[in-house]
Amino acid sequence: MKAQKLPSFNLQEMLIVLAILGILLLIALPNFMPLISKTKAQEAKIQLKYISNLQKQYQYLNSKYTADFEALDFEAPRTVLEEGEANYRYEVIETSLDNFKVRATAVVDFDGDGVFNVWEIDRNGSPKEVIKD
Repeated sequence: MKAQKLPSFNLQEMLIVLAILGILLLIALPNFMPLISKTKAQEAKIQLKYISNLQKQYQYLNSKYTADFEALDFEAPRTVLEEGEANYRYEVIETSLDNFKVRATAVVDFDGDGVFNVWEIDRNGSPKEVIKD
């Protein structure tokens, strides 16, 4: 009984297909960078909104805003630079009796252009992008 030959691809054909896919991926990747940056910015917006809610609760109880995250019971997540998962560092940059401002600064340059994404929120509770990456 004779062994039947099955149709298949050889190594050279597979390498050519992989090279073509790699080239297509390199062409398409810059188009996805704004989407990647926008997706990662969701982290900053969610955390800033949470901090804003904590500030409002603190203000209702103490009649002022605070610059101390411990007073808010907020523990800033560890960043990717600290072997954590967060892409942003959070800091209170301004407080007064009737206003506060909290900033989220990216610790990663998402698109590699040297500009780091920055978001801020105040008592109005709406995150605003200050520096676009």
